[in-house]
Amino acid sequence: MGRAFEFRKGRKMKRWDKMSKDFTRIGREIVMAVKENGPNPDTNSRLRTAMQNAKGVNMPKDRVESAIKRAHSKEEKDYQEVVYEGYAPHGVAVVIETATDNPTRTVANVRMYFNRGNGALGTAGSSDYTFTRKGVFRLAAEGLTLDELELELIDAGAEDVYADQEEDEHGAVKDFIVVETAFTDFGQMQRALEEKHLNVVSAQLQRVPNTTVSLDGEQLEEVMSLIEKFEEDDDVQAVYHTLG
Repeated sequence: MGRAFEFRKGRKMKRWDKMSKDFTRIGREIVMAVKENGPNPDTNSRLRTAMQNAKGVNMPKDRVESAIKRAHSKEEKDYQEVVYEGYAPHGVAVVIETATDNPTRTVANVRMYFNRGNGALGTAGSSDYTFTRKGVFRLAAEGLTLDELELELIDAGAEDVYADQEEDEHGAVKDFIVVETAFTDFGQMQRALEEKHLNVVSAQLQRVPNTTVSLDGEQLEEVMSLIEKFEEDDDVQAVYHTLG
């Protein structure tokens, strides 16, 4: 079948793996949101955001409903949100956000990944200071004008508005507009986008690096290999790094 077939197969498998990981991550976020503030998205902004993100990754409706129901089950695990900090090789700062029912297992895995990847697990505050927490909203770009949208959202706290592209699970390139806000303006921006009935594909509180480290060749591969190990772990919700 040739190399082209194997290449396409490899890309498809990676997309499927990412989709499965997204479903697991958002499913846990839904469970935690329901346990925290109930199953009504109208009165639970965290759940509303999680359901919005589920729609953005094409998570089936029955899986969303199943996650909401599981949150009420006595058998459902209680997840703790734990953040780990450290450094990958070559001075790249890393922050790992997790949702875990067994912190002992999770920290052991995180430490193992760091050690095997020539990095180091740090203490609280050892690398998080190199990031700024921001609200990051991704909107479907169809029908939107970048400059006009920026003017409309300034009063809601928009700090940066820019175009971006991403490949979906089928390999098609989609256009987005990204809106960044201060951490404290996340809720205000979420309400503003809802009032304007814009198609929000995802809404997240992210850690944005204040400075980045540029690497290439073997050094880049070494750091990316470590980051991928973190991202593949089921307990990990998000990985942030200063790799430019």
